[in-house]
Amino acid sequence: MLSRLRSDIQCILDRDPAARSRWEVVTCYPGLHAIWLHRPAHWCWGRGLRWLGRFISHVSRWLTGIEIHPGATIGRGVFIDHGMGVVIGETAVVGDGCTIYHGVTLGGTSLYKGAKRHPTLGRDVVVAAGAKVLGGFEVGDGAKIGSNAVVIKPVPAGATAVGIPARIIPSKEGQSADVTESHKGEDGAPKFSAYGVAPQQEDPLTQAMRGLIDSAGAQEHQIALLWRAIEKLSAGQHAGDCVPREAATREQFEAAKLNDIIGK
Repeated sequence: MLSRLRSDIQCILDRDPAARSRWEVVTCYPGLHAIWLHRPAHWCWGRGLRWLGRFISHVSRWLTGIEIHPGATIGRGVFIDHGMGVVIGETAVVGDGCTIYHGVTLGGTSLYKGAKRHPTLGRDVVVAAGAKVLGGFEVGDGAKIGSNAVVIKPVPAGATAVGIPARIIPSKEGQSADVTESHKGEDGAPKFSAYGVAPQQEDPLTQAMRGLIDSAGAQEHQIALLWRAIEKLSAGQHAGDCVPREAATREQFEAAKLNDIIGK
């Protein structure tokens, strides 16, 4: 028991640069208090003392602003940072080493009692501020959920989910999708990435838009080349009416301008 309490404190010191001492963590971190109060609530729930479990959970919510249903399963080394407004549903499972920020909801979309209604988070998942993970699916190990994302489908291990509804950015070479050089330690291993998304990561919808813009620009370039060739041929044959007046013999598609717009 004491080793687990020490582990709870140490995981906060490792992941929160604002944590300066163990005493500060023990006395000033509501996420830690919510985890500690959840354990007796979960114990009561599992032994049929349902009202007592709910009452402990209710007191914990009143004290910390974090609502964890006593039926939820919380692993080791879970860190709820800031925590205000976090809601974790009855059938949710939070794996070891997960980090959950304020305003997160691990909610359900089904009203059937006894069904798996809430998500399962694998190991070392980061769920950023305001994110909503809704449904009885799995979020793979090491996955990241971006701030304010609304996730309604499974997230593969190591991937990053961003947007509303969330779009999946797959991992590369077995690493998390948001790991960049700036997120690696001296030993080359990926460091903890707060809030789940690196600033260098580009949204997949933006990538698709850029691809469409580049393709449209290339097509207009080819059409312009065709009209120029026709213009030369008509001039050589003294057939000036070969090229229609509305033909665009100059490129007008402003791909660079549109790329600048979507890049802001």
